[in-house]
Amino acid sequence: MSTGAPTLPLRFGYGTNGLTDLRLDDALALLADLGYDGVGLTLDHMHLDPLAEDLAARTRRVAHRLDALGLDVTVETGARYVLDPRRKHGPSLLDPDPGDRARRADLLVRAVRVAADLGAHAVHCFSGITPPGTDAETAWKRLADALGPVLDAAAVAGVPLAVEPEPGHLLATLADFHHLRRLLGDPGQLGLTLDIGHCQCLEPLPPADCVRQAGPWLRHVQIEDMRRGVHEHLPFGDGEIDFPPVLQALADTGYRGLTVVELPRHSHAGPRFAELSLPFLRGAATADPRTRRSGEPSATH
Repeated sequence: MSTGAPTLPLRFGYGTNGLTDLRLDDALALLADLGYDGVGLTLDHMHLDPLAEDLAARTRRVAHRLDALGLDVTVETGARYVLDPRRKHGPSLLDPDPGDRARRADLLVRAVRVAADLGAHAVHCFSGITPPGTDAETAWKRLADALGPVLDAAAVAGVPLAVEPEPGHLLATLADFHHLRRLLGDPGQLGLTLDIGHCQCLEPLPPADCVRQAGPWLRHVQIEDMRRGVHEHLPFGDGEIDFPPVLQALADTGYRGLTVVELPRHSHAGPRFAELSLPFLRGAATADPRTRRSGEPSATH
């Protein structure tokens, strides 16, 4: 195992779900000015609405803007109410109603097309929470069936679909991701979104070991601080994660995509957190991973 600084450069982005009080153009300009390499673009009504009639034209404008600013992009699909104003993250790929499952799958197909038009390196998604009264076998079958057309679209577009293990969801852990992979027959377009905070929250291994195990399937990475057993996205330094070994492990995998700061509940001070997060990550990426902590508490509350 390496003990020095990362051998490959890591590329950092910031998620627009943590900048929802800003217009998309302003958010992109902010991130470029701060020195980020890219952006995790959540398709949502306040930024790039995936249900808008002029989606193709708006996507072209965003693509030109990203190119002008020198920002890479990954497309994220975690908007809370983009499909249903009354159900957070609803409908899901696990809903009992086939029509509802199809609506979520259609959103993901739209996301794949947007990603292809933007030149994004991946499309992120998640399984959803198992509905009450639904047994595990049925839930997994629904998930696998619903992802079929999405993976077909991803194969045509040449954009990986990166499924995220999410605490509380059917697919919650790395082991669950591998279960889905086997159910689907290990399709080439299926990859993994690894959220570093989620590893700290509930995985049996430390986050750096999770990164090493996930390496062959990594297509997207999200990052924030977190505490064991508590699913709360925290600014860097406010949780328990030791970041230099995590970033060293990530660099050692050869991962070339974006590592995106994920602070969706901090939009009230999004520009400030974006300003603080990048120097923290750069410092942690160049620190000796044998040091215990990679920075001081954020002092941003």
